[in-house]
Amino acid sequence: MHILKTMLRGEHLSHKGEFYQLELDPPGVSTTAGVCPPLYFGGLSEDAREAAAQGCDVYLMWPDTMENVRAIIADMTARAAKYGRTLKFGYRAHMVVRETEAEARAYADKLLSKLDAATGEQIRQKSLDSQSVGVTRQAELRAAAQANDGYVEANLWTGIGRARSGCGAAIVGDPDQVVAKLRAYQAEGIDAFILSGYPHINECDMVARHVLPKIQHGPLML
Repeated sequence: MHILKTMLRGEHLSHKGEFYQLELDPPGVSTTAGVCPPLYFGGLSEDAREAAAQGCDVYLMWPDTMENVRAIIADMTARAAKYGRTLKFGYRAHMVVRETEAEARAYADKLLSKLDAATGEQIRQKSLDSQSVGVTRQAELRAAAQANDGYVEANLWTGIGRARSGCGAAIVGDPDQVVAKLRAYQAEGIDAFILSGYPHINECDMVARHVLPKIQHGPLML
């Protein structure tokens, strides 16, 4: 991150690290704005948290309970402060929003209606991050939610993680519930959202119609 930021700022780079030994003149090309764009970075391991505290602009987290989101933000804020830095925070999740909660839950169930456990496990194990601390945490959330139809807390459904590695939960509900969930994250300190759905184009349409008119939205400014 240090190397990338220095080069994209158009500065001379002198770097003597464990893996890279670089002495480079300022590059002849630069970004349109002349500065490095915000770097998003995530990870729950100790090494990942320390790297984020030192180098990234936006610490990106996967879905978790509101209590744990709060704890992660507090931890990362304190770590960044040790280096004289402040971080912004991002939240990566899937979305299922429909006109009623019942419709949203039914669609979520339909997404996985033809998936068996063995196939889901095979999909997850093929992923390069299948043994990471973050993926392990997503599995813990699924296990904790088994007795509640996959919902680890209100409107946070962990079923997505049965069919893929990585980001394994979705915000599921009617427009008011989804907006309330997003605002609750914002109240805890989340500045940016990276949201997706299945099929992506359909869920983009649903979010555009039912969610975006109810919240302020735009590019994250640093």
